Amino acid sequence: MFSPDIKYTRFVLFMNGLVPATLLAWDAYQGRLGANPIEFATRATGALTLVFLFVTLAVTPLRKLTGANWVVKLRRQVGLYAFFYGCLHLLTYVWFDKFFGAREIVADVWARPFITIGMASFLLLVPLAATSTNGMIKRLGGKRWAKLHKLTYVAAVGGVIHFYMGVKADTTIPILFAVALALLLGYRWVKGRMDATAKGATLGIQTPPR
Repeated sequence: MFSPDIKYTRFVLFMNGLVPATLLAWDAYQGRLGANPIEFATRATGALTLVFLFVTLAVTPLRKLTGANWVVKLRRQVGLYAFFYGCLHLLTYVWFDKFFGAREIVADVWARPFITIGMASFLLLVPLAATSTNGMIKRLGGKRWAKLHKLTYVAAVGGVIHFYMGVKADTTIPILFAVALALLLGYRWVKGRMDATAKGATLGIQTPPR
């Protein structure tokens, strides 16, 4: 099985992950974000957060279906980009939409459910980003770390709901995100059931009833 130079691949991933943010910043500088630049920037950073989050969820199916085990080594880096764009998404809302007005933000979170869901989904990403280092994996232990990072599923579901509820007219893109998420989570559920069945069958053969 082909295995690329991981250091070089991580460098390429790092550079390419910055491209959307660079293009967005350049278009903002040039005044080319449309009639409502704040809304455009908010939507763009939110969509990018979901894209990188979904890529992290796609790593396991890709590895198991293709045997490309090396992709696992890139998962944390992609996850950090999801957190990075989530921070930009939140910053765009807090800075350019609410001008750091704490009372307005709290009132908005309280009054608008889709904002509440979005905030909650972002907060779920914080412990995932904070425990993304090798040192934290050792401190938590592999099993506890893996359980904690299953919050990715909840954050992804919340992110899609947040996106869908925030769209005022055409919901095509949020629905496409929902379909993609259903496939990614559905694969995990089916694979888990198949593995459990296979394990049960193996145990049944090894330990026949008395």
